[in-house]
Amino acid sequence: MAAAPDGSTRIVIAGGGIAGLSLALALKQALGEAFSVMLADPAVEAAPKADNRAYAVAAGARAMLETLGVWEAVAGKSQAMTEMVISDSRTSDAVRPVFLTFEGEVEPGRPFAHMVENAALVAELKAACARAGVALRPVGVRRFESGDEAVEIVFADGAREPAALLVAADGARSRLREQAGIGWVGWEYGQSGIVATIGHERPHHGRALEHFLPSGPFAILPLADGGRLGHRSSIVWTERSGNVAPLLSLDPDDILAEIETRFGLELGEISLESPVSAHPLGFGVARRFVDERLALLGDAAHLIHPIAGQGLNLGLKDVAALAETIVDAARLGLDPGTRDVLADYEKARRFDTVAMGAMTDGLNRLFSNDVTPLRLARDFGLGLVDRLPGLKRFFIREAAGMTGTPPRLLRGEAL
Repeated sequence: MAAAPDGSTRIVIAGGGIAGLSLALALKQALGEAFSVMLADPAVEAAPKADNRAYAVAAGARAMLETLGVWEAVAGKSQAMTEMVISDSRTSDAVRPVFLTFEGEVEPGRPFAHMVENAALVAELKAACARAGVALRPVGVRRFESGDEAVEIVFADGAREPAALLVAADGARSRLREQAGIGWVGWEYGQSGIVATIGHERPHHGRALEHFLPSGPFAILPLADGGRLGHRSSIVWTERSGNVAPLLSLDPDDILAEIETRFGLELGEISLESPVSAHPLGFGVARRFVDERLALLGDAAHLIHPIAGQGLNLGLKDVAALAETIVDAARLGLDPGTRDVLADYEKARRFDTVAMGAMTDGLNRLFSNDVTPLRLARDFGLGLVDRLPGLKRFFIREAAGMTGTPPRLLRGEAL
């Protein structure tokens, strides 16, 4: 196996987002000095940029972050979801009837999710990686050359170093996945997700709302208190792509008026607390998740619609499964970069990934339209689920990542 100068086995992770940082931290904490863990991304030393992204961190993912020792630092900046409310209406409807309500706990005192802002979580993960001894290299990976004994990594600054394993955590348009010749099955939705932080004068009480509108879902997700009006929420506004450029060209008062039409008046006066940004939406899954001395992680392996808020959690499930695969192999004296070892990771993640992708794709196609028969059928279905407590509990536990037998980190167990 390829070794670092100190004789430790080297693992390189390309990509400094939440998934890449979480994997680097988990591996270094579990394997210690025997393994050199490097994370390569220019962002590790770049000045923080304005960031309006926030994520619903499911209960299983929170258990992993607690085990890694980073949750305590972000807990005070997070907001528990106490309730999830779903409605189906048109923008012009005076009344938005509620068809489905989920209680916010999977167990007493344990919310099924917390809203956490991306910047806060990335900053803490980066600091925890530095404390643990992860080598944070502020350059990208340009390409790689796989061999029987090692993978030769070529960095953007021209340096070349061997490693036992390269993990591609470089996003949905992964250049490393393309270089490996791994196919990608996917499509664009003709929709974009418009994201912003909204201030409001009345408290949200931890309630998350998702309004299904003809152009796509409009989600209002509770954030920790703050801002000019005292309370804040994150919005994820799905809109047809052709409408996005005209909307974003509006002046702030006009775009706030458009948001208010969808946001409603329940939380009183609203304000823009961040810039508004838009991100094209699509579906995609890699034809395989591993190659010789290469593993795909997070968005490099899969991309799903945000309709269920599971994109980040899907990536953190990858982290838990890949970390467990590598650590268990290393403790048995096996080479963690071989296909035989990495096949366990692919087996653990592929079915869940495809199932979640199919579910979110189907939900988006079902709800992002204004066809009357479909509206009647889906509203009947939502109402039926609302009257079946057992089914609602199953959906909540699934969203929380607590069904089946999850990897040890998602159960709150150290590797």
